[in-house]
Amino acid sequence: MVQTRGLDVKEIKSLMSGLEKANTPQITIDILEQLKKDVVPTEKLLRETKLGIAVNKLRSHSEKKISELVKSMIKKWKDEVTAQKASSHGQSSTPSVITANKPPPVAAPSFAPPPDVAASKPKVQRPPNGAPRDVKTDGVKTDIYDDRVRNSCVTVTYNALASDSDAHSDTIFECSKDIERVVFQNEKGATPAYRTKMRSLYLNLKDAKNPNLRYRVVSGEISAERLYRMSAQEMASEDLKNEIKRLEEKNLFNAQGAKEQRAVTDRFTCGKCKQKKVSYYQMQTRSADEPLTTFCTCENCGNRWKFS
Repeated sequence: MVQTRGLDVKEIKSLMSGLEKANTPQITIDILEQLKKDVVPTEKLLRETKLGIAVNKLRSHSEKKISELVKSMIKKWKDEVTAQKASSHGQSSTPSVITANKPPPVAAPSFAPPPDVAASKPKVQRPPNGAPRDVKTDGVKTDIYDDRVRNSCVTVTYNALASDSDAHSDTIFECSKDIERVVFQNEKGATPAYRTKMRSLYLNLKDAKNPNLRYRVVSGEISAERLYRMSAQEMASEDLKNEIKRLEEKNLFNAQGAKEQRAVTDRFTCGKCKQKKVSYYQMQTRSADEPLTTFCTCENCGNRWKFS
């Protein structure tokens, strides 16, 4: 049976661009729902567009509805591509999904959004009782150097990356070795600086609230060299980034100093209590050719906001 044509590559990339620029949760939700409804997933399409990676970045979004929607989308696409694989094995002459006015999609081994991870490798069974994966559960031997410290660093890096991953142990092991090797080379050996850097990376990678960082490293989106050069803030989870942003904005309000003269006006309406008794001051927060930022405080309820 012929189904309605799904979104093509150009349309998907346009929506992905909109997803990156979305400045409100509702816009993000609207785009995600359209992608969930209109994308006819094949592994070829997902690899070409890198849609899985783009969507998965929102997996740990602070907005619960967004994170749950992303999880359901990934599961839906995975199930559909898996079904295509089963159908292609059972009926090699009949494609599982046919799109109008387009050739049938190429059947692929398994769902795998990351473009650089071999799809032919089977996924490893997770340990029972929800226990995290590590070198012991995966049977990985990390004694690859005549240096106990280096081997230990490879081990803890593997344990951090594998803890909640579905990737094959070979893929995770290669990532772990690459990360350790890059740090070793850049820090000129197993020096104190090497140990400090490896400890910092390990703590960020094992953060239970930051699954997206682990996913991006294992998928190959973040290379070992790039990870080495990322700051702690760049590696932080979305929740922590949002908290940092909130604190920075709060500090902007509090860092008025004696020069900022606050004036009370009835020109502004508080969005919270709808009163018009609002004090404000202006400050240059961006480049000199940009407009001043106006900081407002409701004198009635204390609500604060800013605009340019």
